[in-house]
Amino acid sequence: QVQLVESGGGLVQAGASLRLSCAASEHKFDNYAMGWFRQAPGKERTFVASINRSGDKTYYAESVEGRATISRDNTTNTVYLQMNNLKPEDTAVYYCAVYKALVYTRLLVALGTQYDSWGQGTQVTVSS
Repeated sequence: QVQLVESGGGLVQAGASLRLSCAASEHKFDNYAMGWFRQAPGKERTFVASINRSGDKTYYAESVEGRATISRDNTTNTVYLQMNNLKPEDTAVYYCAVYKALVYTRLLVALGTQYDSWGQGTQVTVSS
C-alpha cells in the first residue's frame, strides 16, 4: 500500500495562498491518478481536485474552481495543491489519496470510495 504524507497546511488570513504537498512512498507513483479531499469540522469529506497519471487531465470541485491548481511531479513522487484567494469556508483538514478506479472520469474522481491509501491530512485554517 502506498504511504502518503501531506504537508503545507497552516493558519492564514482570507485572501492568502497555500501550497499543499503530498509525498508518496511508491516508486511507481506515475501508475496512479491522485486526488485531494477535505473535511471540515462536523461535515463529510468532500472532493477538491484530482489529477491523472501523466498530469495532463485535472478535475476540480466547483467550490475551488479558478482558485485551486493541482499538479504533480512524478520524479519526486509528489502531488501538489495550490490554493489561492483562500476563504474561511476553505478551513478543513486536507487529505490526498490514491485513485484506484480503472477509468478516470469526472464522476468517479469525486467519489471517496474510488480512492485508497489516504494520508493523515494537513490542517488548513483561514481566518476572516
